[in-house]
Amino acid sequence: MFNLINSNQSNVKNDLLSGITVALALVPEAVAFAFVAGVEPMVGLYAAFMMGLLTSIFGGRPGMISGATGATAVVMVGLVAVYGVQYLFAAVVLAGILQILAGVFKLGKFIRIVPHPVMLGFVNGLAIVIFLAQLSQFKSPDELGHWQWIQGENLTLMLGLVALTMAIVHFLPKLTTAVPSGLVAIVVVSGIVIGMDLDTRNVIDFVREMLPAEQAADASLKGELPSFAIPMVPFTWETLVIIFPTALVIAAIGLIESLLTLTLIDEITNTRGQGNRECIGQGIANTTNGFFGGMGGCAMIGQSMININSGGRGRLSGITAALVLLGFILFAAELIEMIPLAALVGIMFMVVLGTFEWSSFRIMRKVPASDAFIIVLVSGVTVAFDLAIAVVVGVIVSALVFAWKHAKHIQANTYIDDKGYKVYELRGPIFFASVTSFKELFTPEDDPEHVVIEFQRSRVSDHSGIEALDGLAEKYQALGKKLHLRHLSPECRQLLSRADDLCEVNIMEDPDYHVASDKLG
Repeated sequence: MFNLINSNQSNVKNDLLSGITVALALVPEAVAFAFVAGVEPMVGLYAAFMMGLLTSIFGGRPGMISGATGATAVVMVGLVAVYGVQYLFAAVVLAGILQILAGVFKLGKFIRIVPHPVMLGFVNGLAIVIFLAQLSQFKSPDELGHWQWIQGENLTLMLGLVALTMAIVHFLPKLTTAVPSGLVAIVVVSGIVIGMDLDTRNVIDFVREMLPAEQAADASLKGELPSFAIPMVPFTWETLVIIFPTALVIAAIGLIESLLTLTLIDEITNTRGQGNRECIGQGIANTTNGFFGGMGGCAMIGQSMININSGGRGRLSGITAALVLLGFILFAAELIEMIPLAALVGIMFMVVLGTFEWSSFRIMRKVPASDAFIIVLVSGVTVAFDLAIAVVVGVIVSALVFAWKHAKHIQANTYIDDKGYKVYELRGPIFFASVTSFKELFTPEDDPEHVVIEFQRSRVSDHSGIEALDGLAEKYQALGKKLHLRHLSPECRQLLSRADDLCEVNIMEDPDYHVASDKLG
């Protein structure tokens, strides 16, 4: 429905201009997430700079933008409130180390287990989250500090500027792709607002609204270079106990969101990123954040989509965004403070339209009901809770649906061979979900003295299957009958603690495959 993605290949000009566009849009989000985490705005801006720069250099997905994010910020707020910002810096360092270890041990490959319906739900839910986050820009505090929806002329002006921004982003590429339409929209709308002295909220207004009254008057986004400092916390076991849970959650959420964003950009650009390298890149960036006064973070799908939509494909786009953001902080804070919020909201609304998988409405009636349910479930959990939680829930539900479907595939053909043995020729896997159906296939009381279970077209997949075989062997042994197992793997024979003495296993023809069990050291 909305084809808003720039399909140009990577080149220096596109990367530079796209990076500038991203840098402008990074400012209010970095500030907002800093307030969510309970830290100073500059801590969020430093994080956006360092995450963007280092992941662009060391990460595994050119064109992907990282920075301070809401998902990691909500995890930090409790630690900051109780122990202070220095403990947060220590936790971010530890989270980075955990992410580096995840990359070294090649855990990034596990993102492949995320099914397509979960990806669709993730993308749709994220688009909704981005949309809802922009609605807060249509509110302002009253004299008592209560946030109210803007009304009257202020609302009309805001909507008009948002619509103008969206129109420029949508229609300019039809005329020229020489410059990113998002950058043009921000410059044009800012010029109109400043030139005509229109009364609409800008970036510095947003910052001042978030601060206490006594600090708001002197608020500014001007800062200095981040400086190295070891987190001022006691290097004790007690400190590790305090920061480890937060660090683990930050690391996990950061990697899940980053790897999912990497997968999404892979699909959009028809290229392939390196998941394990991205884990290491995220870890390096977060570790550096902790030592240089940043709040850390992960990949930002909204900013990444702005970058892709603006033509940014190479590492230079992310490096440019980070360096331009730092330049704003050091030398041009007054310029970014004047950017109208309406222009940035319009950009993000176009990101929402480009991110949402509108085709999911069309395919809902064509895919299995379970897949449609998972799409809706993941989208809903994303909006209600968190992206990482939604993905985990989606993967678990998908796995349970898969297990349920395959549990019904176990069946057996039976016949009497030339020796008078009854043969059960199994078809389908034996695992935790299918063991009940497996047991129901057999009639020990009615079977002859010798029974053969043929595993040529079946596999024992986990310990539940082994236990089912043990129990079945005991039943036949109690009736004075002999059970023969044919084409069973050596690993299964090793795990058969009871049936091994109660039945005969054909060793010569047995295959070699692995069984999931904690008993195997």
